[in-house]
Amino acid sequence: MLIESFLDYLRYERNCSDKTIVAYGKDLRQFYGFIQGEGEGKELREVDNGLIREWIVALMDEGYASTSVNRKLSSLRSFYKYLLKQGKVTADSSRKVSGPKKKKPLPVFLREGEMDRLLDDEEFEDDFTGCRDRLIMEMFYLTGMRLSELIGLKDSSVDFFSSLLKVVGKRNKERLIPFDEELGRLMREYVGVRDRTVQRSCDAFFVKKNGGQLYSSLVYRIVKRNLSKVVALKKKSPHVLRHTFATAMLNNDASLGAVKELLGHESLATTEIYTHTTFEELKKVYKQAHPRA
Repeated sequence: MLIESFLDYLRYERNCSDKTIVAYGKDLRQFYGFIQGEGEGKELREVDNGLIREWIVALMDEGYASTSVNRKLSSLRSFYKYLLKQGKVTADSSRKVSGPKKKKPLPVFLREGEMDRLLDDEEFEDDFTGCRDRLIMEMFYLTGMRLSELIGLKDSSVDFFSSLLKVVGKRNKERLIPFDEELGRLMREYVGVRDRTVQRSCDAFFVKKNGGQLYSSLVYRIVKRNLSKVVALKKKSPHVLRHTFATAMLNNDASLGAVKELLGHESLATTEIYTHTTFEELKKVYKQAHPRA
């Protein structure tokens, strides 16, 4: 009866849509069924916040997503707010109950074998564009730099003697990224091809065929085209390669603090999301490999 009067209130006083009313009705009847069973026949007026929390836990155990649970809790809050206003209850039992936190999606990344296949087995054009595009893919994967940082590289950013790259990150914060002998060789090769074949009109390290500086959408297309050769991921962006770099580093025993510095994160908490990624990968390996998993 209380639920029906609330739904009438939504329909005639709040002018809610039929779809909204059906959703509220479904959520509240589900809760009522729970308190009749788990609450040992309690009525809606007798519900306390402990019983509401038990309902939330039961929903999560049944596999409901955090967003669905929070929507159901929102329905319950509106219902008890109405009951309090109507004098049907003396306290709002739902007010101090918090819903589950929404899980952040894990970063999308490529496995090491997929990157090896792209960089070792796939062919790149034997000209300026092919040399540049291969180096872009290597640069993202081997340094973890951001798209804006790659576009902003200048010749003066590359210290071949010390094997260091100077990049300008968020809020114009500079940091140094080391590179290995192989990446150094590829950069020298690219510079040689670039300087022989392109008349530069800027001081950018990476340029277009006409000598102008690269722009974001062009780099996106380069990355997407090349990643499509080895993976069917929906998302194929420079940031996926940044995620791939961080995941590969942690999978190969790099410390979290070192990865934080290489990525240019302000807080260690930002870098910690990659530990969840590597743990998810570990769980997959365990389930696939262990005979009783």
